[in-house]
Amino acid sequence: MTSDTIPTVGVVLAGGLARRLGGGDKPMREIGGRTILSRVIERLAPQCDSLILNANGDPERFAAFGLTVIPDTVAEYPGPLAGVLAALDWVAANRADAEWIISIPGDCPFLPRDLVHRLQGARVEQNAQLAVAVSGDQAHPVVGLWSVALRHELRYALVEEDVRKIDRWTERYRLAKVSWPIEPLDPFFNANTPEDIAEAEMLADLVDD
Repeated sequence: MTSDTIPTVGVVLAGGLARRLGGGDKPMREIGGRTILSRVIERLAPQCDSLILNANGDPERFAAFGLTVIPDTVAEYPGPLAGVLAALDWVAANRADAEWIISIPGDCPFLPRDLVHRLQGARVEQNAQLAVAVSGDQAHPVVGLWSVALRHELRYALVEEDVRKIDRWTERYRLAKVSWPIEPLDPFFNANTPEDIAEAEMLADLVDD
């Protein structure tokens, strides 16, 4: 089995509170006349066997996108690791053929189209247990490849050890890191603030042309 034939389920993490944007759902903000979420789906879906969305609250607000919406399974919104855990649990229950998920924050509109291929390839080559993306000198632990087999260990870390930071958990395992260039744009640019949205509007012209 090559890296391109390993069943991988994608999960878009949209459980954040978007405080720096004044609240609401960051993935529903528009860039270049399209929602960030539609841009994420367009780039990630062709790389995955299926795609799901991690979000809390009323799932109907995402109905137009046609994705299965799964909420956190750990109380008090402990961050992106809770979304990863929810996805791992969902895949274990619904996709017995899949042993891996790829997680993506819901505010990254310019994702690389070779993301899954390169992360899976590095994981296999390095005999790693997990893999994460890097651009420039910046690691992006939320953009990661996760083993379904580790879901019980992740639940213990979240619930019993109160581990919230992703890199605190990933440092326990063999971790492959895969780097992308940041020119002409950083593929992991994320829209956290109104200023980011404005910058993304300009960057979208490079991508959409």
